[in-house]
Amino acid sequence: MRYALTVQYIGKNYSGSQIQFENGEQIAQPTIQGELEKAISTLIFGDTENKNRHFKTVFSGRTDAGVNAIGQVVHFNVEETIVASKFLYHINEILPCDISVTDLRIVDDKFHAQKSAKSRHYRFEFINRRIKNAFDGDLIRVKFPTDVNRMQQALNYLLGEHDFSSFKSSGTLNPSTVCFIKSVNVQKQYDKVIIDIVGNRFLYNMVRTIVGTLLEIEGHDLPAEYMKDVLEAKDRSKAGQTVSPYGLTLIKVEY
Repeated sequence: MRYALTVQYIGKNYSGSQIQFENGEQIAQPTIQGELEKAISTLIFGDTENKNRHFKTVFSGRTDAGVNAIGQVVHFNVEETIVASKFLYHINEILPCDISVTDLRIVDDKFHAQKSAKSRHYRFEFINRRIKNAFDGDLIRVKFPTDVNRMQQALNYLLGEHDFSSFKSSGTLNPSTVCFIKSVNVQKQYDKVIIDIVGNRFLYNMVRTIVGTLLEIEGHDLPAEYMKDVLEAKDRSKAGQTVSPYGLTLIKVEY
């Protein structure tokens, strides 16, 4: 039987969402997947050591170290029937305080958390203020003034289907660099800037590099069209820096 979970987490204490391997051996670093599989094994099988009962979770997509999620989707297969209300209560008692499961549902055997996804919604937030505040948390602080209208104009050049090679980091495993961006929006709430971007898929560090390019435009008072030039160059060296993962959140996955 196949089940799908909706998972929330704060990523700062983890080496990304996925378990990492080196030379065929699992790297002993904390990951969201590792904690989730351990908790499910404990809850359903009573232990985490029975290799014959071990199973794997499949995430809708990889999030890097430091990246948060509100609507990460994960599927897994087990023979046991799971009662959702009991499962949700008990697994959240087992999981670390910075990971929680908010929903459990039975899905069709053909459902695949990653391959069935039609779009993913990411949000990046940063503080736009010269002086720090004790409650800024881990969000990056941009000290120079930013123009929301210019940032929106720059982001609009990313709408539609394009080759996003300029925003691809070297760690991208999938050779395809073409993505379709469905919507982009930037808004300012007091001294916080919020950038929402929805697309069918995203390359490794793509959102963080797009934000870095926006900040380069703002920091050097460049025209919004600079984003279009960077996009069409298909050259990573033309884009801005990859900003900190803190402030990036996977909001929702659509199926």
